[in-house]
Amino acid sequence: MSDKIPEGNRSARERLARQREQEKGREKRRRTLIVASAVVGVLALAAVVGLIAANVSKDGGEDTASGPAIAPSGASGEDALTLPVGAADAPSTLTIWEDFRCPVCAQFENALRDTVSELVNDGQVRVEYHLATIIDGNLGGSGSLRAANAAACAQDAGKFAPYHDVLFSNQPPEPDDAYGKNSRLIELAGKVQGLDTPEFRSCVEDGDHDSWVKKSDTAFRKGGFQGTPTVLLNGESVFPSKDGEQISPAALKKWVLAANKGKKPGTAAPSDPDAPAPSSAASSSASPEGSATAGGSATPSPQGDGPADPAAPSSAAGS
Repeated sequence: MSDKIPEGNRSARERLARQREQEKGREKRRRTLIVASAVVGVLALAAVVGLIAANVSKDGGEDTASGPAIAPSGASGEDALTLPVGAADAPSTLTIWEDFRCPVCAQFENALRDTVSELVNDGQVRVEYHLATIIDGNLGGSGSLRAANAAACAQDAGKFAPYHDVLFSNQPPEPDDAYGKNSRLIELAGKVQGLDTPEFRSCVEDGDHDSWVKKSDTAFRKGGFQGTPTVLLNGESVFPSKDGEQISPAALKKWVLAANKGKKPGTAAPSDPDAPAPSSAASSSASPEGSATAGGSATPSPQGDGPADPAAPSSAAGS
């Protein structure tokens, strides 16, 4: 018996095979078209959502961060993007980049506020605050921008330091864009004596410093920083650690005093002598072991001199 397939049967099988291949090709093209259509739809939806988020502003109005960047009174440094607190001639400088929606920034503020206040009041350090809006970029909303503008308005009134502390002490949960409402920011201004004035309200509601805040955020991103808070002592990063030692109230004080050895304390008057000492805002790294009151003062931790547990900074990519 021959083991060869008859010619007629071979032709039939070949035709069936070709038909199956053609059907597979048509099915593949159909699926590709469906997937491509779905991707286009998703991208279009993302673009719409992004556009809505980008244009949401204070209490539902349009984003006012356009026009020339108007720096708040007393701002200094390159492009007037620095908000200084403390003696101008202090021997050391603590540079802090922060976002008012950043939970790690609030943790650091509430844990190290008293230590930074002491160092500022003793003329050992001058704090230079810089504002960023990365949480708005990561989660959407406008709370970072709105709060930063309000803080700049407080700077105009000579009340930046106490209002800064109030914002961090009353910070909403990260996904909650409560600071996107000017009414909430004005309400919190009532906790700072003499701040809730018609001038302050107008500055907040009109977004006088929105463009300045955006310029500051651009500088943050161009600076190559990894997230907020970013804290530098005389240009050297001290968050979340320095030389293998985690940041803590005791460690920060030790580092500052070592840097100032043999140098005289600053004597120039702080930018706002009547304001409570500034919050540390310095680098988001210590997790708070004490709780902050609504007025901005922190209850000292019984372990305040021990090492603080480091917390990861918010991502500069948008969180």
